Amino acid sequence: MQADPSIDVVCLNGSSLPMRIAVVTETYPPDINGVAHTLSKTVEGLKARGHALWLIRPRQHLDGVKPDRSLTDETLVRGMPIPFYKHLKMGFPAKRALTRLWTLHRPDVVHIATEGPLGWSALQAAKKLKLPVSSDFRTNFHAYSDHYGIGWLRGAIMNYMRKFHNAALATMVPTPALAQELVNLGFERLHVVPRGVDTDLFHPARRSSALRAQWGAGDESLVLLCVGRLAAEKNLSLVLSAFERLVGVNAHVKLVLVGDGPLKPSLEKKHPEVVFAGFRTGEDLAQHYASADMFLFPSLTETFGNVTLEAMSSGLPVVAFRHAAAAELIHSGVNGQLIEAGDQSAFMQMAEQLAEMHALRSQMGQEARITALGQAWPLIFQKTEKIFRQVIQDHAQQRH
Repeated sequence: MQADPSIDVVCLNGSSLPMRIAVVTETYPPDINGVAHTLSKTVEGLKARGHALWLIRPRQHLDGVKPDRSLTDETLVRGMPIPFYKHLKMGFPAKRALTRLWTLHRPDVVHIATEGPLGWSALQAAKKLKLPVSSDFRTNFHAYSDHYGIGWLRGAIMNYMRKFHNAALATMVPTPALAQELVNLGFERLHVVPRGVDTDLFHPARRSSALRAQWGAGDESLVLLCVGRLAAEKNLSLVLSAFERLVGVNAHVKLVLVGDGPLKPSLEKKHPEVVFAGFRTGEDLAQHYASADMFLFPSLTETFGNVTLEAMSSGLPVVAFRHAAAAELIHSGVNGQLIEAGDQSAFMQMAEQLAEMHALRSQMGQEARITALGQAWPLIFQKTEKIFRQVIQDHAQQRH
């Protein structure tokens, strides 16, 4: 990204010229969450397509064990723990530092992935330097507010989010349903960019009898799986209720929860019969998916829900509410089961019915895998690149 700061290079839409892209985010690997994972895949994918990426993010607690990303320029800023997410940090405002950085190394486009103080200061720095800006809407912070006793702030949060994203020339959202919801709330210039999945990593062939044995599950056992943060907004009580209902009719049912979070200590104490597998990554995580028999996903606060796609890629039928990725990817009765949002009784009933139908589960799992194969990352990278080029072109037209 070395450049003469007096020259503003514009890559026209459709051009094959490489772009210099500054990416601002509050979360990135070694953080473990859907936003960090998706963003890192996008950064690596755009690098592979010949673009220069400069990452700006807070220094996190786990940075001492971060993977080698020597091909990505990176600026780390100071941060503070995020309320309710103590293991993550939000970046302090850094307008002055970013203005200096982008004056010396002027990007073609600034992409802001998160809406925290660091993101807001990046927006102001880009505005001062007259740089084109795109953004991501990746987290339903307004929806989370209800689960943490600050529902009274929901309107204020939404007003801030709308002001933030409408200052960008494009905002990427993961599903058409979310895009329509945001349009109704006054958001502008939205572009649907779905998430991808690594179908080589998340593969049914990674099923392990040895891992199932560790869970206390034999060949005849039914293993229910849920992957995600163990927190209030994930609606885990519904998974536990469905599990208890199934155990009442089948003693060979096991429940495995993969993930960590503030509810883990209390859940472990209250439910010693449940397997709490903790954080899992890479091939280890993929093996956990493939070694289960059915995936339960009760959350209603996701913007997408990467785990839905990972489970499908692993050959698991998914029981989920008609929301986020599930609403777009699952065809009820074909590759999983969709329940109308919020109908908890129907969710448990469907889980119980599917638990008794081994042949149908197997067939649905195969269809789920086929669906996942259509969500290739290269297509996501191509669409993201096209939006960046359009943002650069729109910005150039506005300046003239």
